[in-house]
Amino acid sequence: MAGHFEATPRGGAAVALDEVEIAILRSLAVQLLELIGPGDEPADGEDPLAALFAEGPTEPPTDPALARLFPEAYGDEDSELRAASAEFRRFTENDLRTRKRDDALTVVRTLDALQSGEGGAVLTLSADECRSWLGALNDLRLTIGTRLEVSDEDEGGEGSLYRLPDSDPRKPMVMAYLWLGALQETLVETLMP
Repeated sequence: MAGHFEATPRGGAAVALDEVEIAILRSLAVQLLELIGPGDEPADGEDPLAALFAEGPTEPPTDPALARLFPEAYGDEDSELRAASAEFRRFTENDLRTRKRDDALTVVRTLDALQSGEGGAVLTLSADECRSWLGALNDLRLTIGTRLEVSDEDEGGEGSLYRLPDSDPRKPMVMAYLWLGALQETLVETLMP
């Protein structure tokens, strides 16, 4: 189980994590929360139902990582598509931000609930927590990949990341990116029928 998820009864999954892995995962999830930003919670006395129908932004984020997390729905080739994308974003981005925030919070809370002994702990997730973890792992990889300028069009793809010299300042983030990918892959495998 060390280093990869394994299926548990009732659709959950478990993984053994050492103290360093727990700290890295928690730190990355907190950084993701900071990147996504705080939620728009209804103020005291404000109708919570009205908050559900609040309109979101119409412009894409300027931060490339946020733009990757909240992409354009229809592209931006012409003004009609840009207008459709803006309309789509206005009605969906707030909900998407909430879901991404909830997923990252689930990662933080499940890690905080671990009873870590010397050397680490076994993280056991319910089926619902697995889905949140999958979302958060995906968001973390998208964010880190954007910061590393990884793209589908790269000739070397992820393979070029393996060849970075240890002296390259991107190396720690590359290692985190690849490790998160392995965690994500094994979590997906545990959830497949």
